[in-house]
Amino acid sequence: MHRFYKLISNSFEGLWGSRRSGELDWLTFVPVSALASIIFAGYLYHYVNRQDSGSDRMREIADAIRIGANAYLRRQNSALAVFAGVMAVILGLAFSNLHLSLAYLLGALCTAAASYFGMNAAVRANVRTANGAVKGLSRALPVAYFGGAVMGLSIVGIAVLGMSILFYIYSLLYGDMETALDTILGFSFGASSLALFAKAGGGIYTKTADIGADLVGKVELGIPEDDPRNPAVIADNVGDNVGDVAGMGADLTDSYIAGTIAAMLLGARIYHSPIYIVLPLMVKAIGVVSSMLGTLFVRFGIRGSPGSALNRGTYAACIIFSILLYVVISLLNLGGLGLGIFSAIIAGLVAGIIMGLTTDFFTSIDRGPVKRTAESSKTGAAINILSGFSYGLLSIIPPMIGIVVAILAAWNISDIFGLNHYYGISMAAVGMLAVLGSVIAADAYGPIADNAKGIAEQSGLGEEVIEVIDRLDAAGNTTKAISKGFAIGAAALQVLALFFAYSEEVKIPRVINLMDPNVLGGILIGAMMPPVLSALLILAVGKNAFRMVEEVRRQFREIPGLMEGRSKPDYARCVDIATAGALKELILPGILSISVPILVGFTLGKQALAGFLGGCIITGIIFALMMANSGGMWDNAKKYIEEGHFGGKGSEAHKAAVVGDTVGDPFKDTAGPSLNTMITVMALSATVFAPFFL
Repeated sequence: MHRFYKLISNSFEGLWGSRRSGELDWLTFVPVSALASIIFAGYLYHYVNRQDSGSDRMREIADAIRIGANAYLRRQNSALAVFAGVMAVILGLAFSNLHLSLAYLLGALCTAAASYFGMNAAVRANVRTANGAVKGLSRALPVAYFGGAVMGLSIVGIAVLGMSILFYIYSLLYGDMETALDTILGFSFGASSLALFAKAGGGIYTKTADIGADLVGKVELGIPEDDPRNPAVIADNVGDNVGDVAGMGADLTDSYIAGTIAAMLLGARIYHSPIYIVLPLMVKAIGVVSSMLGTLFVRFGIRGSPGSALNRGTYAACIIFSILLYVVISLLNLGGLGLGIFSAIIAGLVAGIIMGLTTDFFTSIDRGPVKRTAESSKTGAAINILSGFSYGLLSIIPPMIGIVVAILAAWNISDIFGLNHYYGISMAAVGMLAVLGSVIAADAYGPIADNAKGIAEQSGLGEEVIEVIDRLDAAGNTTKAISKGFAIGAAALQVLALFFAYSEEVKIPRVINLMDPNVLGGILIGAMMPPVLSALLILAVGKNAFRMVEEVRRQFREIPGLMEGRSKPDYARCVDIATAGALKELILPGILSISVPILVGFTLGKQALAGFLGGCIITGIIFALMMANSGGMWDNAKKYIEEGHFGGKGSEAHKAAVVGDTVGDPFKDTAGPSLNTMITVMALSATVFAPFFL
């Protein structure tokens, strides 16, 4: 067996003792845990699929949603396959490295597969959740949650399996850590590139349909949100899946992989020891096991809050992870460094949970900011928008402080235990997304419940059933807000870890000169990028939504009896408008995210590129937090009025709140979440092409 394999194996000899036949070692534990996660996700998918899908009308609506979602994903992946192929050729020629090209393609394929599996489960769980609600909350909740868990466990399983297999194959084949690390860096770049397009495209699609349905249906005609007469209603339901399920899944896969690989790169550059290189993979494997076990703690009683049931699973996963991590690191005999690594990982995990919970304060329907934004709607849309925007700006305070505390905690822990500061911070980033499987399960539950409500309303299931699904949907709004806060905070630490990895790759000094005009120019260009990319995405939504609004108006105007319910609208036409527009508009933001860092590196130099990354990280986090939280606030302010406050549905306050929610839609579901992926892609682009800047 190759000496590198022996070196890794010897590092774990104290844990496993003599390697008897059939006894697992850590080299096999990592991919085995990933396979177990994928198999468990398959079992949950089978459970969801076995549930009754309801009446013919319910199945008809669900089939239209499923066909539309799959059609969009098929067209998106066909277009992105061409882009991925071109990028793979460029990487292969630029680095004369076929393995890098193959790893890039594999990373893109893994992201696409994770998105597909998650969305496929969601479009089957939605109708079964609606039908389960006929028999009560305890029958509907597990279908929605396990549908989301399919996506969560698929993503972490596929990501860990891809990273571990690539690393182990190349380290065994070549006995060279550089080859193995360069290969998995290409894997991460491929995953992030596809995630960027998937999140941006899905966000443009979903908000195109949502705005088109709301502006004409709710504001102009005064019909309900999911009224079957609305031509955009199916496209809106499809958008929940391609944006909030497939797109968000791709986004979180990107952060999950990038943070792990950044820590592995730093372990190689700083410690030159295999144990510190594979440790981030081991931590993620422990998190995968903890996420699977956490699903067993979700209880689906008739009484109690659905949100509490979902959070119980996430908290259980965090506790299990902490216990298993302590046991494993203790057995690895790493001395003081081991305790320092454990403390840094837990600091990251706790910071992530706190950031998620503080996000809830600004976006929950029961909290002051949402209620005050709803009340401001009585004076019109302008004050509603100003209130939501201002609270969004204020909402950056807790998570930014949380990020600072996480960095300082990891730094000081490193000081206490003699751990390298940058490696400590990178391990805190690994810890923040360690139980991502549980976080995504709760997040993907939200759009499933939202779709279930639409199917129930269009099928005429009655007010009692709608009330049950409303309870599920309300919990989903909260879990989605917490997950977005968690994801943005995690992206911040992941990108900081990548920033340190880039610094090590190009060997720049720990302190850069801000008086250097090239460095200052790099900072300013980097700070400019997130607002520019946000503007491009929001303008894309606006242009595509204009086409959708015109089409919806045309159908109501030209189809006889549509408003009276005697005729059926042309749903397919609206789906096609959203699809074609989204694929067209996502190209420019994606290309800029990949190319601008490379141009800065070539024209201004490696230190200017470090400044560029610093600038885009800071403004990217601020813009992502502000837009995600403002959008969530406007959405729940509208829902608060729809519950009967300040005049209820159809009132002037409600119309103003709908306008505010329409402004917030591309904030929270297109530009805000896409910035997570964009700053990660920019950092990865700099790191991958670092050899050219030396």
